[in-house]
Amino acid sequence: MAFSQTRSSAFLSDCLAAFRRYPAIAAFAGAATLVAATAIANRHLADKAQRDNPPRGRFIDVDGVRLHYVERGNGRPLVLFHGNGSMIQDFESSGLIDLAAENYRVIVFDRPGFGHSLRPRNVVWTPEAQADLFRKAFDGLGVQRAIVLGHSWGASVAVALAIRHPSFVEALVLASGYYFPTARADAVASSLSATPALGDIISYTVSPILGRLMWPAMLRKVFGPQPVPGKFAGFPKEMAVRPSQLRASAGESTLMVPAAFASSKTYGELDMPTIILAGENDRLIDIDEQSARLHDEVKQSKLHRIAGAGHMIQQSATRDLMAAIDEAAAETLH
Repeated sequence: MAFSQTRSSAFLSDCLAAFRRYPAIAAFAGAATLVAATAIANRHLADKAQRDNPPRGRFIDVDGVRLHYVERGNGRPLVLFHGNGSMIQDFESSGLIDLAAENYRVIVFDRPGFGHSLRPRNVVWTPEAQADLFRKAFDGLGVQRAIVLGHSWGASVAVALAIRHPSFVEALVLASGYYFPTARADAVASSLSATPALGDIISYTVSPILGRLMWPAMLRKVFGPQPVPGKFAGFPKEMAVRPSQLRASAGESTLMVPAAFASSKTYGELDMPTIILAGENDRLIDIDEQSARLHDEVKQSKLHRIAGAGHMIQQSATRDLMAAIDEAAAETLH
């Protein structure tokens, strides 16, 4: 026993001597230990978030992608696509699902990589790739035609679905969308987190910490100039700052400009009733460069500017969004 302790002490002494002789090795070992510990802690918090927020809906498998969705109500199909970094609970906490379910068959998806839906790495999840996926999901759910609403990045998916599979889209409701390429510092900042390998390291270590620290400021920006409504407390922040969801969000931010560039060439093809909504005080998107310009290019469109609202109009102007859905539905009957 004494011999074993002597050998252990000698080994520790040798290690300390090596670290003193080669400080770079010591720094690297310390950094690696910190990274590993942070990744383990973030993984534990992500697992806890998923236990605390179990799936509320059902799952459908499409081309190897497990999609989580919630379905409520009866009537004409209405499909809702959330924005980047979000999930079904955004529409749930806003009250829009309950409002719409009074007259529609509402289907809300967690888009790939968000909420409880998977995001395989073998696909670049452009709006077009997601549109093709959801078109096949429609088949599995028995949806032949639907009114499709998209918020923010979800609006890009809705437009791609309408362009690529127009027979499935009866009408469009587009809220706070980004449709034309512009210089975006946030897209550049996200590119490292979307990079293979390096992006995983960042997403499992630094990003969740920064996400929690920046959460209050981020909410002020997306909801501003209005305050964050109390009902948004139902949105699970810890699900949003999981490493997997942060990496999916970084991927979509990186794709934002090139996706808009590709999609902007197709808007003239939209020939279904389209209602475009934008908050007059949106702090993320210039609505004159985006929503108003789209309105000019889409023949059967109407533009509604929501006074005093910011980017999150599904939360701060829920009834205006519900009215736009009803308006789109009425347009299809003319």
